[in-house]
Amino acid sequence: MAIIVFSILVFIHEFGHFLLAKKNGVKVIEFSIGFGPRIFSFEKGETKYSFKIIPFGGACQMLNKDMVPEEEMANEDLSKSFESKSVWARMSIVLAGPIFNFILAFVLAIIVIGTVGYDKPYITDIGKGSAAEAAGLQVGDVITEYNGADISISRQIYLENFVHPISEDPIVVKYERDGVEYETTIYPQFVQKYVIGFTYTLSNEQVELKELTEDGPLAKAGVLSGDKLVSVNGIEMKNGEELNAYFEANPLTDEEVTLVISRAGKEIEYAVTPVLSTGSYSVGFSYNMGRVETDALGVLKYSAVEVGYQISTVFKSLGMLFTGQVTVNDFSGPVGIVDYIDTAYQESKSDGLLYVFLNIANLTMLLSANLGVMNLLPIPGLDGGRFLFQILEVILRRPVKHEEYFHLAGMILLMIFAVYIMFQDIFKLF
Repeated sequence: MAIIVFSILVFIHEFGHFLLAKKNGVKVIEFSIGFGPRIFSFEKGETKYSFKIIPFGGACQMLNKDMVPEEEMANEDLSKSFESKSVWARMSIVLAGPIFNFILAFVLAIIVIGTVGYDKPYITDIGKGSAAEAAGLQVGDVITEYNGADISISRQIYLENFVHPISEDPIVVKYERDGVEYETTIYPQFVQKYVIGFTYTLSNEQVELKELTEDGPLAKAGVLSGDKLVSVNGIEMKNGEELNAYFEANPLTDEEVTLVISRAGKEIEYAVTPVLSTGSYSVGFSYNMGRVETDALGVLKYSAVEVGYQISTVFKSLGMLFTGQVTVNDFSGPVGIVDYIDTAYQESKSDGLLYVFLNIANLTMLLSANLGVMNLLPIPGLDGGRFLFQILEVILRRPVKHEEYFHLAGMILLMIFAVYIMFQDIFKLF
């Protein structure tokens, strides 16, 4: 399944380059999926089409003057070489790969949202005496703007809180109630933080209890690492984002909490009493993380919103890398992605083939948008790096000398980084 996902991502990306190269009269010597030795290949016209043994990559090899041996110069039509074309034609060829990735993400978003809907950002719970209650918010209010960010889906609220953790700073919220838009300001409250002793992943997958605090309430009660959380105090928790939203609106106190845990297909109920840990700021409301259906126009609208959200997530995550909120160790390469695909499959296979397909399609959409953004970064060796040199060519009115050396150096550094990420992913598995 991972090979299928990677092959689709690579094929679409390289097909974008291929299509625009052909459109602009550039000779494509080889169009390949994968790296390494060829499994099989065939020729059609002037292009060889290859499938290679390592599926995590691919290439659209275009005719380049520098790659033609001097003794073969007379046999090649160099007017079909990449660098012989106008800078605008070359720009279109370079940008086509990432753009096709965004198109793929949009198509997959249409399939997913058309089938299960979108996560409408309405309030599902207000904590008693909370900051949200004091601000006049009510259950059912639809959030349209949060902390200066436009909100169309619930995960955008989550992203804002992730990038800008809640502090004592006031948060301006715009919301819609009965068709009328209002604005209010939430003044987060500092609340004592009680814990029950576990970590979990903030994702749209079922909550898996990761590390359990030694001698913590859950560990003492007999809960095991790897158990799946089904509900808290009778409220079903479908994923980590829902659990996070629930705890935002209902911070743990010294009152007993009832959890239902799934283990080896059996559900077990535990009653535990949280213990005091630290304090944190809370806005005091939780929001919907489920899906609601929409009409055909809504499907198109929220599919565009979905792709925009995925692109925004990548850019904001990169920004957090520079501020130290995340580290290079939070990156994942092919090994980590394969493991994530396996997790998505294992957690959805019991729900049937449709949900396996939707989860894999959703993951492919995320990866496609991610691949498109990362390739647009202005780093030599990537499409964005080549586009940067083309912009410089327009400004300087001549090609940058020895551009190929910059791209070679960039590729070497990228390969070193890729190897580092690969070994890091392997260590994470253990």
